[in-house]
Amino acid sequence: MLSKKTKYAFQALIYLGCKDLGETTVIQEISDKKNIPKKFLENILLELRKQGVLGSKKGKGGGYYLQKRPHEINIAFLVRQMDGPIALVPCASKNYYAPCLDCIDEEACSIKKVMLEVRDQTLKVLENKTLQDFLDEEKKIF
Repeated sequence: MLSKKTKYAFQALIYLGCKDLGETTVIQEISDKKNIPKKFLENILLELRKQGVLGSKKGKGGGYYLQKRPHEINIAFLVRQMDGPIALVPCASKNYYAPCLDCIDEEACSIKKVMLEVRDQTLKVLENKTLQDFLDEEKKIF
C-alpha cells in the first residue's frame, strides 16, 4: 500500500506538472489546492528537490518547479524514493533485499516465489508509467 507521503508527493507533482515547465509555485498554494498539511509537504518537496525531481528558487517569484519534464519522472523511482522497496517482502526485493528470518529454505519458499511474481508484475507497470500518465488521466477528469 502506498503511504500518505507518496500519495501527497504524487498530488504535489501532478499540481506542479499542470504548470509550465520552470514555473514556480509556493508551498502554501500546493498545500491549499491539494489539501496537504504544509509542514508535511515541505519535507516531501525538499526530498524531491534532493532527488533532482524538483528545483526551487528563493525570494520574490520563488517556489518549487519541476526540474524534469513529466514524461521523464518515473513512478517506480518515486515510489522507491518515498516508500522504499516495491516488493511486499524483503526477500523478494531487487534493491532492498534482506533474507527472511522465519524462512527455513528461502529457495524452496512458496511465499517468496509468489511474491517475486507480484513484484515483477508491479514493476512492469510502475517502470512504464511516468508523471505524464497521471497528467493525462487528470485531463480526462477535467
